[in-house]
Amino acid sequence: MATWSQFLIKFMSRVIQNTLTVIPSLYLIDYLRPLFKHASILRVSIYVFLLFAIGSAIPITLVMLVMINIGWLDYNPQAFVLNILFNSMITGSFTLVFLLYFIRRHRELNALKLSFEHKLTAQNDLIKARLAPHFFFNTLNTLTSLIESNPPRAAALLQHVSALFRASFGGTREISFEEEVALCEHYLAIESSRLADKLAVSWQLPDEDVMYDMVITVLTLQSVLEKVLFSVVEMTTETIIIDIVVTWQQHRVTITVTAQLPRKTLMISHDLRQHVDFYVQAERLKIHFGQSADIQSTVTSQQIITIIDYPLQDVGL
Repeated sequence: MATWSQFLIKFMSRVIQNTLTVIPSLYLIDYLRPLFKHASILRVSIYVFLLFAIGSAIPITLVMLVMINIGWLDYNPQAFVLNILFNSMITGSFTLVFLLYFIRRHRELNALKLSFEHKLTAQNDLIKARLAPHFFFNTLNTLTSLIESNPPRAAALLQHVSALFRASFGGTREISFEEEVALCEHYLAIESSRLADKLAVSWQLPDEDVMYDMVITVLTLQSVLEKVLFSVVEMTTETIIIDIVVTWQQHRVTITVTAQLPRKTLMISHDLRQHVDFYVQAERLKIHFGQSADIQSTVTSQQIITIIDYPLQDVGL
């Protein structure tokens, strides 16, 4: 009977101690939440750990003193101190485990949030890219002037516009590389009508038999050319030469787009690097061709080199 009474007393003391430990600590954490809001996750974790560890020692000490005065516990200095330290360590351990779990979940949620934001941005950029405002209005202005001065050329330009816009509203999908090249030629024909002799483009393409089996996500290469034209060609009066080299070797397609920078017009490399960011196009490639697909640009004092690289299995082998 005495053993059961001692067990019950110890159990009740633990319940009271834990209750008195958790409630004040939670109250302090809630009270300090406005301050924690602006602190880093590591600093908040340290503060929470210290609050629970220190906050557990005070209530436990008070509870044990009350129980000693009532006569439920015998006073033993060594046991008294060890009991406080033991309870503080237990509380600190549980708090540490909780914080580690919380930090992990916090990072996962942050990663999910960033991923969602990137996808949302990519979707918004993709919608904008399908009908770039500057390209749309520039094309309308060119058509308006050609309708009066050169109707046959305006009709031909309208056919290029129709083909390009039809592809842009068809959604993200794989198309043959020949189709992508045709869309790029439609786009370059439209821009050449406006840019006149400021643009010169050279192509180095594989043989027709090789290109027959090649595929790419629609408007990927066209988007790269559009950014290069918008960031470089439109900013100068000099002729810009763009070289496009396409290879397909060892089950990888590599498209190198090299744009020579003007010599007399000042181009700020930092601004160019921001303008030739192809994150959206690279994400589209990765969805269709795997995580090894990528689009990278290098800006030097003389040129911009953009490399589209993605895996593609040769079904003819």
